[in-house]
Amino acid sequence: MATNLNLRGMRTGEHSGRTAGRPLPTEPPKKKKISASAAWREARELVWAHRRRLTLGLGLMLVSRLAGLVLPASSKYLIDEVVGNKRTDLLPLIAMAAGAATIVQAATSFALSQILGVAAQRAITDMRKRVQARVMRLPIRYFDSTQTGVLVSRIMSDAEGIRNLVGSGLVQLAGGLVGAVMGLGVLFWLNWRLTAITILVLGVFGSGMAYAFRTLRPLFRERGKINAEVTGRLTEALGGIRIVKSYTAEKREEIVFTKGAHRLFRNVAKSMTGVSATTTGGTIVVGIVGVLMIWLGGRAIIAGEMTLGDLIMYIFFIGLVAAPLISIASIGTQITEAFAGLDRIREILDMSTEIDEDATRASIDRLSGDVAFDRVWFEYTEGQPVLRGVSFQAAPGTTTALVGSSGSGKSTLISLVMAFNRPTKGRVLVDGRDLADVKLVDYRHQLASVLQDNFLFDGTIADNVGYAKPGARLEEIKEACRIAHCDEFINQFPNGYETIVGERGIKLSGGQRQRVSIARAILANPRILILDEATSSLDSESEQMIQDGLRRLRSGRTTFVIAHRLSTIRSAGQILVLEAGEIVERGTHTELLALNGRYRQLYDKQYKFETDRFINPGEDFTPEPEKPAAPPRVGTAI
Repeated sequence: MATNLNLRGMRTGEHSGRTAGRPLPTEPPKKKKISASAAWREARELVWAHRRRLTLGLGLMLVSRLAGLVLPASSKYLIDEVVGNKRTDLLPLIAMAAGAATIVQAATSFALSQILGVAAQRAITDMRKRVQARVMRLPIRYFDSTQTGVLVSRIMSDAEGIRNLVGSGLVQLAGGLVGAVMGLGVLFWLNWRLTAITILVLGVFGSGMAYAFRTLRPLFRERGKINAEVTGRLTEALGGIRIVKSYTAEKREEIVFTKGAHRLFRNVAKSMTGVSATTTGGTIVVGIVGVLMIWLGGRAIIAGEMTLGDLIMYIFFIGLVAAPLISIASIGTQITEAFAGLDRIREILDMSTEIDEDATRASIDRLSGDVAFDRVWFEYTEGQPVLRGVSFQAAPGTTTALVGSSGSGKSTLISLVMAFNRPTKGRVLVDGRDLADVKLVDYRHQLASVLQDNFLFDGTIADNVGYAKPGARLEEIKEACRIAHCDEFINQFPNGYETIVGERGIKLSGGQRQRVSIARAILANPRILILDEATSSLDSESEQMIQDGLRRLRSGRTTFVIAHRLSTIRSAGQILVLEAGEIVERGTHTELLALNGRYRQLYDKQYKFETDRFINPGEDFTPEPEKPAAPPRVGTAI
């Protein structure tokens, strides 16, 4: 299948109110209701999928936490026994225990970074692959209503957040809680009254953190949405930089980006305020606990309930308890952001794809190419039809040309042939079978297209031609290029078929890009071929040069041609004249000229325009504006 089977690549001015030459956004596939439980379910699935590494990581974290208890615990014996009771024989043992614990902590920390770091990156990669595969299989109508930058953000940025679920974040959270529980046990042993009061203070702090997380999660979710919108507009502006510069719109794009950047800034500032407030709360808690230790601990020493070593040990363990709880604020914020990303990813994953729709459809073998429209109606907006009861048959191996004024429904008709859209009423039949009952993947394998705005990838010429047939040999690619007369300019390049064409093929001329697209379609060897202004980017000499290639491409294939240059469709088996979504005339070129109807009007006007341009090339000849056959309607072509 050709590279540019994409409705965005078609010249689809089928709707009034859009001057950019593509359809108004249609409703995307209905989304399932997203809830917190859906994000939790996705998180549980991620954790379960990486349970072995996470379990190993948690074990290492516990070992690290236990080793971390040795140094603060040794302080009691250092002060009470070594210093207080002059037991210098314990000093080497205490030093060796502290040194061994330090080595264990260092080793486990390194192992954690390796084990959990790899797990996080694998999870991110798997999620990106999963979301990208889902996005690529969504119906065309979704892409018509969603910015490219939004989709890129879903695939790349939102997946990044899950590192805190399957990486060190979740394990640190669990390890911190376990360390805090162990520390609390020791604190109860040292002074249960002081510890009970401390727990009350920490409980208030925990409640505040829970409230902060509930408040921050919507902010993080909104941040992802804003970031995707800003990225989407920026992507469009950079992709259309020649249009921006030709209309001196740099300042306008700067203003648009600035507004988006400030929206993002306000969101970030608000979330930072929430995070800072949480951190500040943690600092206050530490201060309150410190005051309690000074007051109550000092009284306990005076009363003989605690030794100086007990108090020093208590202070160390308070730090071991408080530090994880404070870090939980930061880790919890990161996990909250990860859940927000999972919410947005879940929206994509819950959408119905074309593969899902194909599940109940029948497979098909090689088509003969018999295409028929049976009283087909279509509307982008309910109640505003673009096609009205269209019926015709395109026999196998014949060429059907579509002509008519701009907005008459030609491109919409083609989008139905390519199964980018489905009829609102009526049927599209292929070899006598309703296209709605046929697997799209089987059907589109037998399609190819050459569109007016031909899309090429930023790769070599050979790669772009070979895109239609994965694994094609270079000899096959060269033969297709020879038929399309690409070899004449390819052989002039120093790198030949390995020449890089640039983003969207910008390093090639319009005519060269179009010939590469024709070669790509030739290599695809389709049963049904779409030609949308296939020679529009060519001068007269180049057009004549590849007409033979187009004739060979059309031979034996059911072909649909959209052409404003009526001279290019003289040999079509049937010509359909569309106006306001209806077929007003049909027949061969000769038959339609004899009717003296709409086709004759279009032909005479174009012939007069082209003749005057040829006779008076220096004059600025502008043909009389064409009067539309019917008033434009919202939701129909203009």
